[in-house]
Amino acid sequence: MRHGKKINHLSRTASHRKAMLSNMACSLIEHKRINTTLAKAKALRKYVEPLITKSKDDTTHNRRVVFKYLQNKDASSILFRDVAPKIADRPGGYTRIIKLNNRLGDNAEMAMIELVDFNELLLDNKPAKKKSRRRGGAKKATSTNSSTATAKTSDDNETIEDAVVVEETPNPVKEEVVNKKEESSDDESKKDEKKD
Repeated sequence: MRHGKKINHLSRTASHRKAMLSNMACSLIEHKRINTTLAKAKALRKYVEPLITKSKDDTTHNRRVVFKYLQNKDASSILFRDVAPKIADRPGGYTRIIKLNNRLGDNAEMAMIELVDFNELLLDNKPAKKKSRRRGGAKKATSTNSSTATAKTSDDNETIEDAVVVEETPNPVKEEVVNKKEESSDDESKKDEKKD
């Protein structure tokens, strides 16, 4: 008799754990994120990720296997209908565990477990930023007066001078520069007069 009670107690503990994980997995699938203790979140990850992998292949056998673990028709249908298409190209790692503050009553470590593809804040919908490069070194010396360009002809393989490129500043810009210089010289002369 005594031995029978011990086995019964162990089976009750295992069945409680199985029921708890099943309920938590259903809640995670329906709500896409749940708050629980860190130990339960880690156990739930091991429980639910194989089920999500099974949901990628929508067959009758896989639906029955998933229903055996979840024991909830709505959660299993949501898993196959909504979750599976979003995670179809992901090779694994369907859940994310984020640690939270400890619980006030018993100081237990709390965590939030969520489905990775359903968090709009952390999804990368933005276009990839271009990498900005900084180059050091001296700047290229450009000649503002003139520069010559040479090119090879296809027939003779001789180098000839193509043209002389003259870089000039446009007339309006020159006038602005001259006007600014005149204004600055006028300002300096007025300051000198005021000092006297």
